[in-house]
Amino acid sequence: MDTYNVLLLGNGGREHAIAWKLIQSEKLGAFYIAPGNPGTAQYGINVSLSLSDFNAILSFIREKSIELVIVGPEAPLVDGIADFLKKHDVLVFGPSQKAAMLEGSKEFAKEFMTKYNIPTADYSAFSSFDFDDALKFIQLKDTYPIVLKADGLAAGKGVFICNSEEEVKECLLSIKKDKTLSEAASRLVVEEYLEGEEASVFVISDGHTSHVLHNAQDHKRVGDDDTGLNTGGMGSYSPAPLVTEQILDQVKSEIINPTITGMSLEESEYVGILYVGLMITKDGPKVIEYNCRFGDPECQVILPSLQNDLLELLVATVEQRLDEKTIYLDNKYRCCVVLASDGYPLEYEKGKEIKGIDQVDEDAIVFHAGTADKNGTIVSNGGRVLGVVGNGNTLKDAINHAYKNVELISFENKYFRKDIGRKGLSRLG
Repeated sequence: MDTYNVLLLGNGGREHAIAWKLIQSEKLGAFYIAPGNPGTAQYGINVSLSLSDFNAILSFIREKSIELVIVGPEAPLVDGIADFLKKHDVLVFGPSQKAAMLEGSKEFAKEFMTKYNIPTADYSAFSSFDFDDALKFIQLKDTYPIVLKADGLAAGKGVFICNSEEEVKECLLSIKKDKTLSEAASRLVVEEYLEGEEASVFVISDGHTSHVLHNAQDHKRVGDDDTGLNTGGMGSYSPAPLVTEQILDQVKSEIINPTITGMSLEESEYVGILYVGLMITKDGPKVIEYNCRFGDPECQVILPSLQNDLLELLVATVEQRLDEKTIYLDNKYRCCVVLASDGYPLEYEKGKEIKGIDQVDEDAIVFHAGTADKNGTIVSNGGRVLGVVGNGNTLKDAINHAYKNVELISFENKYFRKDIGRKGLSRLG
């Protein structure tokens, strides 16, 4: 096939980054994004489709002769959209519902890792009716910090690190009171706290062959120096000096290969992007979480480094021809600083006019995350509003480039962390 008509599902910064990379392919035909955002509208046609209405999506695919569907966010994958589309003979990039449970259920992931001897933290799981049992279990262990994780999807906000019994009680109470969290925590995983530093490795897999795309370090906490509440991610940089060649070899042999092989043995071949969230401990790398898609904002620093034609790579993956491909990266560092609405991840205001996007220099990239087009004016429309990506031959240059361009963009209640990449700099001396 000379060109492919493509439908990309999602509306965040990750999807803007995927769209930005896809339009560089000569094999891209008609291009639709559902629902998209003002950033993706620069590259294709935004379509108002609900990601939970699989039949409406299928009707659109038939109407527009879509030849490849790319699923950006996790929720439709966990809901089984890949299985649904495959049943209707649609090529889809993204794991099956069972494979996506590596992200969709923390308990499933922990059981899977235990079964296949993949290094991770010790854990126990409890139902929401057994929160008293969970508290008794924690009181008996009497070891802090301890980690509580909602079993289901919670938009990156279902993980709590508790430093005392009092904090555990407060956390359990807040989960019960919050409708979204209480639904995600119908099962609760209580996990050993791992000492170390976090990093992420991104893998592309066709179920048999897998390649590491790149690595990155995300910044989850809302405040500088990793303080405050967990968020979907306040910034990222790539590559992470923490992930040495030795560490990467260990991750491939002890984590990635057993994961892909294990899913195949479970008759759930993993086809798509596998995000492996790691804690690099004194005993080596351990898995703290899997995601069944690109991370956000890690996607925004990884895809600009990728020298491959992304569309060709995705088609080869769904056609199980990944063994024919080699991953090519440039040798630059990249840093993404997220511009958020003050108050995120709790309450924040929307509808603030954004100025200065057109002022950033041509080597920087601005990815839309939570924006809207209001009569031709771009306004804030989410907690995480924009991701500003800088690059450089050194990590310091990439960080400086990103922050220089951050200062050119303004909107009321703009908030951002000022220390993205600092950990990487400290490792480089």
